[in-house]
Amino acid sequence: MTEEATPAGTGVADVPVSASESASESEPAAEPVAPVAPAPPAGGKARRPPAGAEPGRPSDTTLVEAVLTVAERPVGIAEFATALDIPARRVERLLAELAERYEREERGFRLRHVGRGWRLYTADECAPWVERFVLAGQSARLSQAALETLAIVAYQQPVSRGRVAAVRGVSADGVIRTLTARNLIEECGHDHESGAILYRTTDYFLERMGLRGLDELPRLAPLLPGVADVDDIVAS
Repeated sequence: MTEEATPAGTGVADVPVSASESASESEPAAEPVAPVAPAPPAGGKARRPPAGAEPGRPSDTTLVEAVLTVAERPVGIAEFATALDIPARRVERLLAELAERYEREERGFRLRHVGRGWRLYTADECAPWVERFVLAGQSARLSQAALETLAIVAYQQPVSRGRVAAVRGVSADGVIRTLTARNLIEECGHDHESGAILYRTTDYFLERMGLRGLDELPRLAPLLPGVADVDDIVAS
């Protein structure tokens, strides 16, 4: 059998090329595609730090609690807002939430709104044990500082810590706590101007002093500065 002759010009180089193959040879190589950014988490946009947030700043709740632990008098909403740079309405909401949380969790302290501000107080049910702790190891005799403070409260009651400190020339915080723990003085309201807690002597004080009333106190008032003098000391 004889082979058929291949027509001239029909070598491999003359085999027709498909359109797609022709295009791939003539077009330049495609550039690499840039990586696609990951999609934001489901349910909303990706979180971003608040505008103007301070690096390392604790939460607003933490800051409010920190101030409450060092406050020796009720702290007002405006004071929190100014010192912590938190809107007043948010401060008010945080304080209410903290007060509710402490009571719900049966903490050993309570957050109360008294006078014009907020302050932490020992839970009433813990009072006997707290009193035992405060009085543990204390001397039965009052110190000279305690006697001076007790005299000032007795003769100028109701009186605030600030006035007592002005008369004595030193802080009276520790002595006030001691006298309160021994039930010789007690809180009796707040000053209308400053909101400071006012103190007065107790019935137990009269009992220990052998008095029927404050009118039987010895006439020692002339030895203490008058109210006007105290105002001058505080203003100076």
